[in-house]
Amino acid sequence: MLTPLEAELAPRGRGVARLHRQPVWRAAGVLAEVPRGAGTVASALFLTLTISYGLMLGGHGRSVSDALLSASGFGIDSIKMTGQSETQTFQILEALELQEGSSLVLFDADAARARLTEIPWIRQASVMKLYPGTLQVDVEEKVPYALWQRGEHVSIITEQGEVITDQVDGRYANLLLVLNHGAQHRAKEIQAALDTVPGLRSRVRAAELISDRRWDLVLENGIIVRLPEENLEQALAELATMDAESGLLTRDIRLVDLRLADRVVVKLTPEAMERRENAKDGSGVMVKLERDT
Repeated sequence: MLTPLEAELAPRGRGVARLHRQPVWRAAGVLAEVPRGAGTVASALFLTLTISYGLMLGGHGRSVSDALLSASGFGIDSIKMTGQSETQTFQILEALELQEGSSLVLFDADAARARLTEIPWIRQASVMKLYPGTLQVDVEEKVPYALWQRGEHVSIITEQGEVITDQVDGRYANLLLVLNHGAQHRAKEIQAALDTVPGLRSRVRAAELISDRRWDLVLENGIIVRLPEENLEQALAELATMDAESGLLTRDIRLVDLRLADRVVVKLTPEAMERRENAKDGSGVMVKLERDT
């Protein structure tokens, strides 16, 4: 048994069982407040962040997010389209740039709309998201008005002269063909004049702009009609009347000149000229028809 002096000098804690001692690190600082299992949670969170960062660096973050959202019921499973006539369905689908597993939530409708308007036939488009999984695509197409030829190059144009496409096939054969540079911007002028004489319009194969001032018409039978710079409707009306009364445009002629205000000049074909010379022993190559005044 220790004397009082020996007990006073003895080291503190000596004689306490090691199993009952509290570790110093558990009692020190904020670590004392950490709940059990926190290390496991922290490790899982660290692993998740690491994987996510790796996916982003590898460019897979968007695809993974799309897949997760699609699996949650927000995948794009139907597309509704309206307004397309000249535009092919596959062109619209290509412009949408949909991938397998694309989600409606992350789909960029504005970017898709911009790509759609790059298609030649589409003037404007709208793309709407209809949740949970439908895309509504509405397009407004350009209206074909005429064909424009310069040299060997032919394009479909709008009423304003805007080129739509150079892909021309038989579907557009009934459109008026205008020739030469500048004709695309004046197609409406000659078309409006021809609309006043529908019986003649159906026989016109092309309208050629001459020196950016006036028009020549080329009929389906090869006859050329030279029109004046002004009063197109009046000149065409007179031509239609003469044709109705005498069958002028069905005869062996190659040219009808309406440029003079007081007369119509008609030139015969070479064959008709030869017959005329043989019959009358003359060289008449022109027939002048006085207009009624």
